[in-house]
Parts: sequence; structure tokens; C-alpha cells
Amino acid sequence: MNKDVSGTIQVEGVSHTFVSNGEKTHALDNVSFEVPKNRFVSIVGPSGCGKSSLLMMLAGLQTPDEGRIICEGKKITRPDPQRIGVVFQEASLFPWLTAEKNVEFPLSLRGVKPAVRHDRAREALALVGLEGFGSRYPHELSGGMKQRVSIARGLVQDPPILMMDEPFAALDEQTRTVMGDELLRIWEQTRKTILFVTHSLGEAVYLADQVLVMSARPGRIIDRIDVDLPRPRRFEMMSTQPFMELRERIWRQIRH
Repeated sequence: MNKDVSGTIQVEGVSHTFVSNGEKTHALDNVSFEVPKNRFVSIVGPSGCGKSSLLMMLAGLQTPDEGRIICEGKKITRPDPQRIGVVFQEASLFPWLTAEKNVEFPLSLRGVKPAVRHDRAREALALVGLEGFGSRYPHELSGGMKQRVSIARGLVQDPPILMMDEPFAALDEQTRTVMGDELLRIWEQTRKTILFVTHSLGEAVYLADQVLVMSARPGRIIDRIDVDLPRPRRFEMMSTQPFMELRERIWRQIRH
């Protein structure tokens, strides 16, 4: 019987060095971890530790010097939006396209029929709470709404894995909290595997089943923290002793 590898991620001995203006920067050093399907995993670490670079490699947008990345049993060598959706820090919407057309865009690149694109974009917008906003242009949307459109675009091809690179970093605290709860709602509804990079330790703990802690450059995995908090998560949990202990455990390791 074949092992079910749907939605799984394996990172094996990934190292990488950047070269800029003749200078080498050792960004990642022997990074290894596994993510089972349907899990929500956060990655945290000091600025410049290689979190975003690692995510770009997981998405097939960069290639590691050493090691390999396997998603759903197949090595990642290039972008594969049918297996892996990506949501970036900036919404990066096309200002001349409506929200619906922005969400449709990845499907149009694949030559999906207009009627099918339309239906799937509307479904994705409804999933992120923007039903009825498909005809709005980016300048007519708030920051949180733009990021919802970006998430819908990452979901529209229904990939089993979603990579998110600090998607709420540009939002104010209130909107960020709301978006975190919205993301958990979407995750609970779709049960996708999510790998979520963030600088916010509280956000990392609040959202995830597990937090991977990275060291300063060159980035390595120095801790794997299982978040044993009940779901569904509630804002009030952030003031509990177990939550604060988990956050403090992370902080002690990345502050040096």
C-alpha cells in the first residue's frame, strides 16, 4: 500500500549561500524538518536568518545549494501552483484589474476557460469573506481586504499546501488580529497544510500546531515547539500562562 503523501513537506539538509558584489553570505545551514499534511506550522527567527529565503525555496522560486525539498513525495525544482500556493507580505495586486480578475489571473495563465475562472474566483473570494466585492478595484479596498484578495489568489487553484511569507506584517494590530482569526477559519474549513513565516512571536503561537525556531544567520532549526493549546483558538488565550510560557521559550532563543 502506497503511503499517503498528500500535503506533506520534507526539508532535508538544505544549505544556501548568496553571492552579492563578490561577497558571500551563508544564509541557511543544514536545515531539516518535516510537516505532516493538514498541519499549520509557523517559522520564526531573528531578522536576516533566512526565513523568507527558505520559504522561497519551498515554493520553488529559489534553488538551494545543498539538500532537497520534497512536497507530496516529489522534489521541488520549480514553482508548482497546483501543489503549492504562495502568499507574500505585500498583496501585489494589479491595480487595473478588479478583485475577481486578480484572483482569476493564475487560472488565466493556465488557459482555464473564462466561465470556470469566474466561478472559482467567486468561490475563493467568498471563502476569504469578500463575497460581493469582486468588482472592486484595489484602490477601493482596505489593506486587510487587499490581503484577503491575495490569499484568495493563493487558494484559487486549490493547492494542498500554502506558503505564507509574513502576510500580515503591513497591517495594523487590530486588522492583523482579525486576519489571523480569518486565516484559522479558512484553514479549519479547507484543512490545507500551511507554512507561515512571521516576526510576531504571539502570532506564531496563536496560529500554529508547531513553531519552528531558527537561529541567527546562518539559519538553522534550533527548536521545534508543539503548541498544545485547544482549538478553536480564542483571543483570550494570549493572556494565559501556557501561552506566555511558549512565547517566552521562543524569545529566550532568538534574542541573542
